[in-house]
Amino acid sequence: MKFKRSLAFVMLIAMLAVSTLSFAACNAGKETVIIYSSAEDYRIEHMQKRLNEQFPQYNIIIEYKTSGNHAATLQAAGKNAECDISHDLEYAYAEQLAAQGVLADLSDLIDWSVYAEDTVQSKYYAPEIRNGGCIIINTERLEALGLDKPTSYQDLLDPQYKGQISMPNPASSGTGYMFLLSLVNAWGEEEALDYFDKLSENVLSFTSSGSGPVNSLVLGEVAIGLGMTPNAATKIGEGFPLEILFFEEGSPYSLYGQTIIEGKQERQAVREVFAFLTTTLNEELCANYYPEKIFKDKDYELENFPKGIKYADMQVENASAYKEQLLSKWTH
Repeated sequence: MKFKRSLAFVMLIAMLAVSTLSFAACNAGKETVIIYSSAEDYRIEHMQKRLNEQFPQYNIIIEYKTSGNHAATLQAAGKNAECDISHDLEYAYAEQLAAQGVLADLSDLIDWSVYAEDTVQSKYYAPEIRNGGCIIINTERLEALGLDKPTSYQDLLDPQYKGQISMPNPASSGTGYMFLLSLVNAWGEEEALDYFDKLSENVLSFTSSGSGPVNSLVLGEVAIGLGMTPNAATKIGEGFPLEILFFEEGSPYSLYGQTIIEGKQERQAVREVFAFLTTTLNEELCANYYPEKIFKDKDYELENFPKGIKYADMQVENASAYKEQLLSKWTH
């Protein structure tokens, strides 16, 4: 029996080796383009499929990184990063990288006139999505536990929700940061930070990514999540018992962009992939997953996606510097 198990293990290793060699052989001689993305798994899957179809002559690799890790990796590596294209990076992080000279000037690569005016903030990164946030509940879990449906942020402090809330960590997630900033703008810094200190008593986990709370809701691990509206709408469409709520302060939102690392824009493969990414593929992703407006003359509607959303006040001066300052207070 021991011999049979050993033989099976050797055969498995051999099969994996053959598979790896076959993959390498298929991509031998192909130029590689590396994309860092903080998008959800279903968007990355869509992107990878479409890029492979569009560019069979290139070996395109999409590496998922949480927003914080994405930015930190590029900050540390600078122009020497293995990454060619940065995708789905929150604007405040992109602004920091642009200030450090890490990002390429996109002036000759982007038609800025196609974008809504409030989405264009720099020549170093192009708009990709407007990401709105909401409160999401798992109606079945809420009912099974006999919990009330929350109607305000203050309701979430109720002890009945202890261990039943999931929220992204603002230090690692752009989604988490937009919830923090929205309440800072609504209530003031001191009151907002005090609120999240109290809320932490009921939070089961501060997730590293913005999709984490919805994943926890889908798995039935929690009853309430502070997460992304498009992510929740997608899961509702897949049949999960989720409901989207908005509180009086409005839906927080962030703008996310895409760019090229300085020096990489000289490569034709990178320019071709980036052009497809920012036009055809970006429109597909907005139409299928993120319908909130970024294009001037294009509007999208998705089933299960709320209409007439009231947005929170997200304005802030010196956004990049203030984010660093606010997150320092969050961490301590």
